Amino acid sequence: MSGATAIVYRSEVPEGGSYRFTAEDAFGNETEVILVPCEEDPGVRAWVNNCTHEDQRLDAGRGAAIRDGEIICPRHGSMFDACSGECDNGEASGTTLPGVDIAVEDDAVLLTDEHYDYLHDGGVNDGDDGPGSTSHLSF
Repeated sequence: MSGATAIVYRSEVPEGGSYRFTAEDAFGNETEVILVPCEEDPGVRAWVNNCTHEDQRLDAGRGAAIRDGEIICPRHGSMFDACSGECDNGEASGTTLPGVDIAVEDDAVLLTDEHYDYLHDGGVNDGDDGPGSTSHLSF
């Protein structure tokens, strides 16, 4: 496959979490992308690592929370279908995560999206403290 970049082996994407990497768009903007397991072929999907409701990472470096095939936003609890990216509940209801084109060949996950170039594993800023909260309680 021409123009495709190998990211990781499919078998390395956690069944109950995500694999995070950074890509660059045509304007030089760095974008975090997460790979999540999906029951539909090819067994994994790629989404921009950001809730559609607010500027909130779904995976801040410890893997996205996934339950029953849904990615859970750590801020307000909206749940996105891991295979379709659609949300039908919470603050992000009626929205869909922006997808990133990938393919799987011989267990290798390949970035095939013409809008992104692979930069590196991990996030844009791995020094982030994690998800924010709207709670008035502090720990």
